Amino acid sequence: MRAHAPQVLAALLRRYGTGQLDICEDAVQEALLAAHRQWPRDGKPDDAFAWLLTIARRRMIDRIRSDHHRRDREHAYVELWQPLADPPTVHADESIWLLRLCCHPALSRTAQVTLTLRAVAGLTTAQIAHAFLLPESTIAQRISRAKAGIRSAGANFPPPLGPGDRLDQVLDVIYVMFTEGHTSSSGAHPNDIRLSDEAIRLGRLVHEVQPDHVETAGLLSLMILTDARRAARTDARGALIPLDEQERSRWDRDAISEATDILDEALTRGTPGPYAIQAAIAALHDEAPSTETTDWPQILALYRLLDYTTQNPIATLNGAVAEAMVHGPEAGLATIDALVDLGRITDRRRIASVRAHLLERAGRTAEAIEEYRDAAQRTLSIPERDYLAGRARRLEP
Repeated sequence: MRAHAPQVLAALLRRYGTGQLDICEDAVQEALLAAHRQWPRDGKPDDAFAWLLTIARRRMIDRIRSDHHRRDREHAYVELWQPLADPPTVHADESIWLLRLCCHPALSRTAQVTLTLRAVAGLTTAQIAHAFLLPESTIAQRISRAKAGIRSAGANFPPPLGPGDRLDQVLDVIYVMFTEGHTSSSGAHPNDIRLSDEAIRLGRLVHEVQPDHVETAGLLSLMILTDARRAARTDARGALIPLDEQERSRWDRDAISEATDILDEALTRGTPGPYAIQAAIAALHDEAPSTETTDWPQILALYRLLDYTTQNPIATLNGAVAEAMVHGPEAGLATIDALVDLGRITDRRRIASVRAHLLERAGRTAEAIEEYRDAAQRTLSIPERDYLAGRARRLEP
């Protein structure tokens, strides 16, 4: 369903016009709901895409019939009943076209990414809020304002002008999709493999279209390098295992080799951006035989470059761990305290989690226990909660 939903939405928008985003989006959601109810009972159809498209078109017709605006309703109703000339062809880049289309030029980049994550990627408002370190209500208001802005701009979605148009926004969408899939922000599962796999698939499609774009290659490399550690991130019971305790023989060395080749080739073509820098950091982790032999000074230098490039508080927070590995845990704690004092990061859960780790390394056990417990109470992810609470219990006398 996750693979077919963007394809169905793209087919509807291509056929009936990009000004129909809301009604097309609702129709696709209702088709997915129908599939969720009927397929377990009746069996999955041979052509799932065609089935979903048919149901979505029917839902659109029902919606138009009940519309109170008679003139618009009748016009759209006539158009809907015009049969498709041929069975819709799903192009390899249909999902990418849809992502770029929904990044409406009348909106700010943040609004473009937020709306596309909700409408196309299917992330919940809570998941998007977690990615942006913002309250859920703020993201809900941002989505509503984005849709209102599109309506005031004429309710049409201008098609992208070329392969590079709105590319940065698409990369942002894919990155958030992968991040949420790799580490679920809520629920009973530590990850959503289908979501992270879909993000990697989309990343490969973008890279095929833009093979010389450094950041496109950087993002694809970053996702593959991170996903290569998937098998070692949890134990047999699904409990989380931190990076320094993972069995590195379980890492996917073929994937790591592929990703580093992509990154190395990209870095010969231009200046690295945030995604390429993060990929370089991931490569240093993946290529090291152990935590102790990891090139921490190089990682720290890359985090400082990333912070200078993006002013991203999460990058600085992660860099605090590298700071601790190079200059000691107290130096890392000082970096975090400076972040908090400057108001650059307000996500107390993330702060508590990293501080707890560094306090434990510094031997400040009582403070570490308190921070671990605080972080555990704030997370909505059950595996993360259990991991943090377990660390606290392990340090108790």
